[in-house]
Amino acid sequence: MKKLTYCLFYCSITLLFFLFFFLTADEVKAQFVKGADIGWLQQMEATGYKFYDSTGIQKDCLQILKDKGINTVRFRVWVNPSNDKVNGHCSKKEVASMALRAKNMGMRILIDFHYSDSWADPSKQTKPAAWAGHSFTQLLADLYNHTFEVLDTLKAIGAKPEWVQIGNEISGGMLWPDGSSSNWPQLGQLLNKGYDATKAVDSTIKVIIHIDQGNDNSRFRWFFDNCQTQGVKYDIIGASYYPYWLGTDYTVTINDLGNNLNNMVSRYGKEVIVAEVGGDYTKVQNTYDMLVAVLNKVKAVTNSKGLGVIYWEPEGEKSWSGYQLSCWGPDGKPTLALNAFLAHLSGVNTFTKDPGIFIYPNPYFGGLLNVDLNGLNGSSELRIFNDKGQLMKQLTLNNQHKAAIDINLRPGIYIINVDHDGREFTGKLLVN
Repeated sequence: MKKLTYCLFYCSITLLFFLFFFLTADEVKAQFVKGADIGWLQQMEATGYKFYDSTGIQKDCLQILKDKGINTVRFRVWVNPSNDKVNGHCSKKEVASMALRAKNMGMRILIDFHYSDSWADPSKQTKPAAWAGHSFTQLLADLYNHTFEVLDTLKAIGAKPEWVQIGNEISGGMLWPDGSSSNWPQLGQLLNKGYDATKAVDSTIKVIIHIDQGNDNSRFRWFFDNCQTQGVKYDIIGASYYPYWLGTDYTVTINDLGNNLNNMVSRYGKEVIVAEVGGDYTKVQNTYDMLVAVLNKVKAVTNSKGLGVIYWEPEGEKSWSGYQLSCWGPDGKPTLALNAFLAHLSGVNTFTKDPGIFIYPNPYFGGLLNVDLNGLNGSSELRIFNDKGQLMKQLTLNNQHKAAIDINLRPGIYIINVDHDGREFTGKLLVN
């Protein structure tokens, strides 16, 4: 009987493997972006900062993010940055190193060109010092050459990005004053030079134009109407969304965000992405709820043109960066707010099995499975296998009747195995 049970088990796994194989190609093509901008990571590691997963085990930050469901990373690139711990680095060489490292871990890449030596955003779009005295004609060449050089380098080392941002939060334009939004003909030319340089390296790289306040439809219509008038070339509309900086709770503006994204699709025929989002690291539940709401709004965009959501510097813990909107605690661990990227676990079907094994999704945070082993004293070994028979998680419980498992489960069927005192109990877990 035991041999028959094992035979049926492995036959089922084999069948599920083939089903999984044929689904995977389509799933990868349509993979929803769950991203993190991690421009600070290299500096944090260089200063000795240590990262720990939710169970307290020291790990590579990229692996922790991947375990939280992150499949995409975004890197800013500056022209000639300083060595300042927080406000510098992010040179072409450093970005190439980080992009290759992420690519080797199976991550997708987005490169964010700031066209500055440091931060570029709606309040400042300062030219790189080396370009400051150049004519507008030379500035066009500077932008083209810098964009081409960075992307050509990334492609040559096997870290070609899927997406490129031409400018960062450029509602007021970029490379001031020449490319200010008060001079749309020149701004349009600069944007097109970035597009042309990107496509010259590889025509499959998609170009994003990104502005702030993603809930403000009039702001977006004004900006992208002007892009249309100037014949600006791009593939995707990017939006930032920070309720914290808006001074209101996300519940006040979340519907405006969803409506604006849908309007961008219908008005301009473009795909959309929330390229930056963040919430107060001290308000974990609120940030989690906000992220789930943003993810749902983007997933609901018409015709599946909502590409995904990227959290800005989730790993930038405040004691190191001074940044309030990270998703990392002072203990070096990600806060549970980051579990929003695993929120599909709200669709897990509860698994129960005698004698008193009870596994169910955590009611407050996606990405956590609660485990109750009622009445099982002593040591228990719990294992979770995917539908290919690969071990995904193993946990030893010593006289411990309750535990929370931090795990990234995509929709599908999983096998739960509990070994207690020489007895084994196995059942299936369905993630919708």
